[in-house]
Amino acid sequence: MRANLLFDSVTLTGRSLRHITRSPDTIVTTAIIPIAFLLMFVYVFGGAIRAGSQPYVSYLLPGIMVITIAYGISYVGFRLFLDRQSGIFLRLHSMPIARSAVLWAHVTTSLVTNLAAVAVVVVVALLMGFRSGAGVLAWVEVVGILTLLTLALTWIAVIAGLAAKSADGVGGFAYPLVFLPFVSSAFVPTRTMPGPVRAFAENQPVTSIVNAIRDLLTQRPVGSDVWIALAWCMGTLAVSFTVAVRLYRRQIA
Repeated sequence: MRANLLFDSVTLTGRSLRHITRSPDTIVTTAIIPIAFLLMFVYVFGGAIRAGSQPYVSYLLPGIMVITIAYGISYVGFRLFLDRQSGIFLRLHSMPIARSAVLWAHVTTSLVTNLAAVAVVVVVALLMGFRSGAGVLAWVEVVGILTLLTLALTWIAVIAGLAAKSADGVGGFAYPLVFLPFVSSAFVPTRTMPGPVRAFAENQPVTSIVNAIRDLLTQRPVGSDVWIALAWCMGTLAVSFTVAVRLYRRQIA
């Protein structure tokens, strides 16, 4: 059964990836828009923002990574919604395949495309002057945090794709996720914010995630932020996965 699930998931993932390569708007949204943010904040606002001794592009990059993932996962719910509306779900369920492979294919596609988009953003940042002395282990830890974040947000997108009644509805859930980095330490230090905004920024998940990645890339001692970031990601993943699977089983029962 596990072998069938793996084989079926890989097969359906290939189908999803082929659809993405034929959809230029997906590529533009997941990669070009975050790069535009990177260029705008570094070259337009960077001169007026103080981020310590490091170049602003190095300070900014972790937040842009998070924004890249937040933009990218919105398409997971949309593609899942289209599969439901077009009857692909019913057609696949009538075939001798593992039923959960349908969801895992969308999740795996999201993981591949979002990490690829983040890699493109890092390359652009390198061309803009980003440098890091972080070793292989630190980069592996950064990728691990981003992978957990992608999976956690992807399963939220799966819930939206399964529960939405319209295409507009399925896309609406991503707006708060894209907005959160703007009220965090992603663009400016939280100490520069007024009291209530600072309190919110310092206690929301994006700040811990961004701070943990920034410390790893700049070879600074990693404090409690990394554990808080992992707790947020794993907690969100556990809850969203459970809700998504129950909702999916209810729909195919």
